[in-house]
Amino acid sequence: MSVAYVDTSCLVAIAFSERNATAMVRRLSDFDELVSSNLLESELRSAFARERVELPVKLLASIAWILPDRPLSDEITRVLSAGYLRGADCWHLATALYLADEPASISFLTLDDAQKEIAHALGFKG
Repeated sequence: MSVAYVDTSCLVAIAFSERNATAMVRRLSDFDELVSSNLLESELRSAFARERVELPVKLLASIAWILPDRPLSDEITRVLSAGYLRGADCWHLATALYLADEPASISFLTLDDAQKEIAHALGFKG
């Protein structure tokens, strides 16, 4: 079963028909399961509010939510040891580490170059 952690940047690109939207739709369809932190919902709703458009519910329907039941201190430390990221980007990677004991077992999808670089350094597939 192929699993991909999806960062908010991917869904924003699709929702607003950005340059990478078509390629991202194809990429997402390659996976059996798409997962993310529920932080994605807040970030996505914020982007839609900024643009003053309604969020299509179907955009979130394919996401399985990862809801950590403990602090992600160890995972955050691992992320920041690989390089600096802003809080939300760090949280997404920490949540992906929480999900995958072995990062190489899942893909981490993002359009953010710094986040992509750290995900690669941590061992996630792209």
